[in-house]
This record gives sequence, C-alpha cells and structure tokens, in this order.
Amino acid sequence: MELIDIGVNLGSQQFKKDLDDVMARARAADVAGMVITGTSLAGSLRALEIARGADDLWCTAGVHPHDAKTWSDSSAITIRKLCADSKVVAVGECGLDFNRNFSEPEAQRAAYSAQLGIAAETSLPVFLHQRDAHDEFFSTLKDAWPDLGGGAVVHCFTDGPAEAEAYLELGCYLGITGWVTDARRGDALRRAVPLIPDERLLLETDAPYLMPQSIRPRPKSRRNEPMHMIEVARAVAELRGQAIEEVAALSTANARHFFALTAGGR
Repeated sequence: MELIDIGVNLGSQQFKKDLDDVMARARAADVAGMVITGTSLAGSLRALEIARGADDLWCTAGVHPHDAKTWSDSSAITIRKLCADSKVVAVGECGLDFNRNFSEPEAQRAAYSAQLGIAAETSLPVFLHQRDAHDEFFSTLKDAWPDLGGGAVVHCFTDGPAEAEAYLELGCYLGITGWVTDARRGDALRRAVPLIPDERLLLETDAPYLMPQSIRPRPKSRRNEPMHMIEVARAVAELRGQAIEEVAALSTANARHFFALTAGGR
C-alpha cells in the first residue's frame, strides 16, 4: 500500500531538530511521497530546499492568507521564479481566511487574486486555503477558473456537503486531513466525504497540525507527523464504505496525476 501526503509542512520549526527522522518514519509507514507546503516567501524557499533532497518530495510555492500583508510586486516575481523549478508542483498555499484576519481582508484578496493569476500563467495547479470565507473565496475562484489550466485542490477541506458539491461541480479536488477523525468538530466534513468522486479525492496530514483523533494510544506530543497518513486513509475508507487499500490506491493515483509527480519533479 502506498500513500501520498499532498500537504505537509516539513519546513515548520517543529520539525527542525528531527526532520530526517520524521521523513524516515513516514516512509516506513507507507508514505511514498510528500508535497511540502509553501506558506510564505521564506517558507516556500525552505520547502524547495527540502524537496530537492529526495525523489519522493515535491513542494508548492505561495503566500498563505495569514501572510498576505507581506505581498508585493516583488513577491509575485519570487513566486514566478520558484514555479520554474520542476520540484514546485503547485502555486499556493493561497486563499482567504477571515477567521482571525492575521492579514486585513483587502490584503488577502490582493494576494489571492495575484496567485490565481500566476497559476494561470504557469498552468500549474493551485493549492487553496479557505476558512470562514467560502462565498467570496468561491466567487473569486469561479471567475478565475476558465484560465486555470492546472486545476485546483481545496487543501484541508473542512466544510460540509453544500460546499463540497460547489467545489466539485466547478472541477476542484478536495484534500482531506485528520479533521475527518474528529466526530464533533468534523461532523460536516464526515457527511461530505462520501460525496467526493473517487477521481477527486486527495489525502493529507497538514502536519505538524491536525493530529488525528483516532490514534491509540494517544501520543504524548500534539505534533502531527506524516506517518499518521494511515489514520486519515482509514477514516475516509470507513466513511465511504471502501477498503483502505482502495482509498490509498485511488488517492495516490490522483495525487500523481493532479500534480504531475515524477521522481525528477514534474
């Protein structure tokens, strides 16, 4: 069985001291590939640095809405340059997050639209983030969609059936994390998961965040790791009435197709 983690923050400070061990544990747990998330200019550069170290690693390049206040014309230049590297397989993480507004909404809108434009220019997929901003986020994405030749994945999707159906009708893929193991907070997501067509399902950990609630015994550390991909796959399989091997196979095939993953990059 093989799994591909399409969203893991290996550049996080939480992995600084034992990154090699983290990756070794993931590979021993059937994680055959990892796409490292770029969330800022510095973070995207770090993600690319790590991705260049192994054939089973790739990355995204972008600026998260939390960091949108840093966006400028020079940011766009840097992201375009990063996207020329074959190890960079998507633009983002980008989008809108009105939950805490670490960046003002107007700054978020500007950075989001600019990165959708870069994805259109480069024909790369776009790696999306949305929290408490669905209507505006979706409207902007829908307007940009005709130019997005590489398609889009809604990373760490946590909404319910109505939102899932809207994204799926547009043509998006959905990335499912350990949020699906939380019976209380993840109820809406758990109802949406069976609606995702086999060919649009992607799995991720978003490590070091979103530790699956299903791990037994419970780890002493709250730090999530990509080795816990199996917990996400198991929960998704149960909700969809499929064997875990089937979910692993189809989500892995989807990841390789969507990001055009090859050992050398894309």
